[in-house]
Amino acid sequence: MESIPRWEVLSLFGIGTWVILSSMFNVTQKIRSLTQPWVSSYVLSTTPITLKIQKYHNKYLDAFFSALSCVVSVPFYTAFLPLLFWSGHCKLARQMTLLMALCDYIGNCIKDVVCAPRPSAPPVRRITATEDEKENALEYGLPSSHTLNTVCLSGFLLQYILAYTQNDDAITGLAGLAIICLFVFFIAVGRIYLGMHSLIDIIAGLAFGLAILASWLSVHNYIDDFVVSGQNGTSTVTCFEFPWVLKVLSFKNQNLENWEEMLRCLADNPDVLLVASFWAVLCFLLLFAYPTPQLPTPSFEFHTAFNGVALGIVIGVHQTYHQFHHESVPRVFTPQLTLPAFLGRLIVGYPTILLVRFCSKALAKWMLPMLANALGIPVRSSSYVPSLNVSASAKKSDEIKQAGYIQKLFFFSRQDSFEVDTGIRLFQYASLAWSVVDLVPSLFFHLSL
Repeated sequence: MESIPRWEVLSLFGIGTWVILSSMFNVTQKIRSLTQPWVSSYVLSTTPITLKIQKYHNKYLDAFFSALSCVVSVPFYTAFLPLLFWSGHCKLARQMTLLMALCDYIGNCIKDVVCAPRPSAPPVRRITATEDEKENALEYGLPSSHTLNTVCLSGFLLQYILAYTQNDDAITGLAGLAIICLFVFFIAVGRIYLGMHSLIDIIAGLAFGLAILASWLSVHNYIDDFVVSGQNGTSTVTCFEFPWVLKVLSFKNQNLENWEEMLRCLADNPDVLLVASFWAVLCFLLLFAYPTPQLPTPSFEFHTAFNGVALGIVIGVHQTYHQFHHESVPRVFTPQLTLPAFLGRLIVGYPTILLVRFCSKALAKWMLPMLANALGIPVRSSSYVPSLNVSASAKKSDEIKQAGYIQKLFFFSRQDSFEVDTGIRLFQYASLAWSVVDLVPSLFFHLSL
């Protein structure tokens, strides 16, 4: 084990320091004062471009671009990523999940720092065909999250496919790149056509997406090594690899000697416990390290949800890597995992995770207010717990829900009560993600799927 301080401690300390300093020196407001006027004027000046594109509107293009936006939306990825885990492509699934959480955090932070408006409607014709799009329309504009996410996830998917198939053919790589560029182009044009974004939003989404993708490709293997083994390097050996531990964890041999041996192994290998505690603290800090927008938006709720998803995935994968998520697990369309067996996994898996989501939400709604009451912390709820919905002005409620950095960090600074919905949402999505990689694979094992 490396000596203290390690990179984990330094990174957490850096985030905590940033939270405090950014609040002390009003960093968000200063950045906003510099960027918002320029971006807002550019959004206004590019309105004629949006109107020219919308001149070609018809019901077929409306349906096409609306459907395309759903394909690259957060709800789509929430449904698609479990399918990747259960198909046997576990490394791709967990890395895309963490990349999606990173994109969601950075994109929404930028939105709520700059607070740039979306194109004014009217004169722009805004099409919101789904409830998800209506909620997206409540966010600020720059950057385009759809564009940013598409660049990152499709680019990473192409890199994975080329590496997995060990294809070094330049023509194949260029063909894949051309398909991705065409897909990104349609997404970008669609966001303008639907009246959801201006040209500057699209350009910002492309720029930030390429920057995030380049950064992720340089560190994703190190992060994956840390998640699956607690190591910051190429070694993936932990005490959980030994057969006796697998017996203990599968509840087949729970005698005192084995438990004592496992405790000694944990003492000699603190990295086994490091991952879960590190990610939990990181998740907690990232809730604080989020800017306060001029007006409340759903962006912080989206960030909280995917923050919880990342936490649940990391904890679940780290606990069960050598059982369900190693590189030798059966993959779909192979003799070990046939198509009927894979369909059986989907039939079992999706209802299970929906049930876990419902139960975890109900548990959190009961548990968190009770825990807060026991600790003497006054809480309130905007939506999840009606009995805690105090009659107050919407402005006051929104101020509490999206308090500033210091107010979030030091509980009793300036608030009379605190929003419990954030904790409920975090627990709910962390439980859902954990079930995807731990509970559901255990069911597959017992059902021979």
